[in-house]
Amino acid sequence: MEIQQQKGVGNSKVVKVEKEASWDLFIDQASNEGRPVVAHFGASWCVTSLSMNYKFEELAQTHPDVLFLYVDVDDVQSVSSKLGVKAMPTFFLIKNKEVVNKIVGANPDEVKKMVDASAESTTTLPGIVVE
Repeated sequence: MEIQQQKGVGNSKVVKVEKEASWDLFIDQASNEGRPVVAHFGASWCVTSLSMNYKFEELAQTHPDVLFLYVDVDDVQSVSSKLGVKAMPTFFLIKNKEVVNKIVGANPDEVKKMVDASAESTTTLPGIVVE
């Protein structure tokens, strides 16, 4: 399995998903450990997606009990399609293999709220779409 860490702050806590099998493994492992997953779906050519990398890394550094994944939609199209990613960036909160929240757009405050809530609660949160 290829695990590559996303470029960002030194010693990145965000794991870059390279293929669908890796995605499945991470989601299964997190579910078995009772850890929430926050996934950032973006693209190397998408400026708004790139603008969120630093904030996403910052959140990963301060929330060690949450698994942070980065998925490039061009590299792992099957997972992007399965989850219905239509715009970048899109962020998902996944618990027990189920999507419980989704944020579309570069909104660092809403992503932080979603991550903070994931660490505190296991309830389903309403989706927030930012255009």
